[in-house]
Amino acid sequence: MTSYFLGGDLGGTKTHVVISDQNGMVCGFGKAGPGNHEGIGFSGVKNNLGRAIGHALEVAGLTIDQIDGAGFGIGGYDWSIEYEPHINMIRSLGLTCALEIVNDAELGLLAGSPQRWGVAVVSGTGCNCRGWDITRTRRGRVTGGGLDHGEFAGASELIFMTTRALAYEWTGRGPKTQLSTAFIEKYGVKDLEQLLQDNICHLIDIDAEDAPLVFQVAEQGDPVALDLVRWAGCELGELAVTVIRQLEFQEIEFDLVQIGSMFDGSPLLTSEMKKRVHSVAPGAKFIRLHEPPVLGAVILGMETARTQLEPDVRSNLIQSISKVQCKGSRAL
Repeated sequence: MTSYFLGGDLGGTKTHVVISDQNGMVCGFGKAGPGNHEGIGFSGVKNNLGRAIGHALEVAGLTIDQIDGAGFGIGGYDWSIEYEPHINMIRSLGLTCALEIVNDAELGLLAGSPQRWGVAVVSGTGCNCRGWDITRTRRGRVTGGGLDHGEFAGASELIFMTTRALAYEWTGRGPKTQLSTAFIEKYGVKDLEQLLQDNICHLIDIDAEDAPLVFQVAEQGDPVALDLVRWAGCELGELAVTVIRQLEFQEIEFDLVQIGSMFDGSPLLTSEMKKRVHSVAPGAKFIRLHEPPVLGAVILGMETARTQLEPDVRSNLIQSISKVQCKGSRAL
């Protein structure tokens, strides 16, 4: 008899749901809007998750009562007080199977590490770092609070430092940088003064989506932009080192999974990160996650249902998801 498992990746900008059988053959995919309650509230999350689950079930030709286990990685699920509201919200959608939720950063370990343990560092719009040991009984983490809690560097924090560099140039506090020219051209203003004025007065919004521009200027050799990329890499290394020390990984070999669009920006980012991490934990094996993190949620669903994972489950998930993603997208 075929068993079916559902995984959900609920992030700040999107919700992805995948359904597969016990062999890791993906048969359903659905997507919807944001899944982080901090931005849209639990009612908004329920609406988007319900839509994504419905689409995935439709593509798979299944009903919700045929799901044997489900796992979810949820952005904004950071503290124990948030567990019950999330579980109740998911249960209200009709899932009665074995169910588990984790922070979305932890999906990276399941999707990216063949060993399914180690440390995961996220650098997308924001940043986060989580880890667990081989027994999955000891966890390490940072707050996930970003700039407000001194944790860097996602694209938002990189842009915070970039606008500071632009302001320092204009006031004479810092050096000149080609970042000024790049941002002036992008926003179609006459000079740096107007750029700062319009940003401060909310006529334009320099935000996380501008991070690729910083990498482009750095690639051209601008010293200020290069320093910003080095800073971001070092800060991401510090997040990893924090969790490494919590888990006492300094003397062992383990997987360190990199998740998020920032890692596509420049090899220098990873180079600086490796330099910091390997100074503390030389056994860290860096893995860039290219697979959709939602695959980790499917594996979590299988584990939660106490299903024995066959050796080829992960590879089957990776190989079969693309075709179903396209089919699911057309169904929306």
